[in-house]
Amino acid sequence: MRKYSSPEKAEVGKEVVARLIHQTSQRAQNPLVTINCAGVPDSLLESELFGHMRGSFTDAYHDKRGWLDEAHGGTLFMDEVGDMSLRMQGLLLRFLENGEIQRVGSDRVCSKIDVRVIAATNRNLVARIADQSFREDLYYRLNVIHVTIPPLRERREDISPLFDHFLRVHGRQHRVDPARVPEETMARLVAYDWPGNVRELKSAAERLVIRKGAEIIAPQDLPREIMGKLPGSTTVAAVPPGRLTPDVLFERMSVGGESFWTVVYEPFIARDLTRGDVRMIVSRGLERTKGSYKALVQSFNLDPSDYGRFLSFLRKHECHMPFLQFRALPGGLVDDDQPFHRKSAAPGSR
Repeated sequence: MRKYSSPEKAEVGKEVVARLIHQTSQRAQNPLVTINCAGVPDSLLESELFGHMRGSFTDAYHDKRGWLDEAHGGTLFMDEVGDMSLRMQGLLLRFLENGEIQRVGSDRVCSKIDVRVIAATNRNLVARIADQSFREDLYYRLNVIHVTIPPLRERREDISPLFDHFLRVHGRQHRVDPARVPEETMARLVAYDWPGNVRELKSAAERLVIRKGAEIIAPQDLPREIMGKLPGSTTVAAVPPGRLTPDVLFERMSVGGESFWTVVYEPFIARDLTRGDVRMIVSRGLERTKGSYKALVQSFNLDPSDYGRFLSFLRKHECHMPFLQFRALPGGLVDDDQPFHRKSAAPGSR
């Protein structure tokens, strides 16, 4: 059983890489099974991964093979493995150690399988080990072959072939011939920093296929955000190495859809950002949400359940900004954060 670990930015093409590993290996004739660990509730993940026995829970009317059994002889790609609960991490570790499957509701080992496991995450697992939300032994068990996939802005040579590929894919989907892309248009695409990475590139290609069909795609046909990022403009790529600016990071969250934990938290913990940088980012977000921290959680692409953790992080590192100054607008907003405010904050702060 081989293990691959792949830490990444949001949607940089991790499943594409997993498929390439599978298709160029001796396991290519066997199944490739993909799992989004963050997309399956923890109460169901064990049953889906390992299978279950008839009668083991309500609606379990028959025995069911799990994803691991289905991947026997092939490859199992586990995306967002860093979001699994500690309990599921323990079950996964046990499987990685011996390859044995014990289905939910069974009191014995049901099968022993051979599978390659590729695990990916956009979380900083070292930081999660430090705060005891990820098992250190599982980290080292997964981290046999470490593959880092950089964001598109750091591998611009991939933009042209990927864009052409997505044009062909969406052309077939919408039953039109592939559009033609002149050199000037492609130069604009390559110059853009793609804060949303492969997902944003794919969406841009589909949008142009729908709008232009098989016509020539001129520079003025490109989305407005791409036309605004011309060579020489202030973009992520133009930032001096080792220095991230609050404006760039805020744009990666508001435009690129990246999470606060990836864009701000991880660089701050690594000491690449200062408290002042974080305060500026939070202040800019509060200006947009008119002082609502609950709306800020959504704006920073966090799960609503992260609300308490987000505020705790800001308070712990003295980055929590008073909210009243951002609500000095006609009408204001209802203080939807007030219950938490009364429990955890001093009067006049949030």
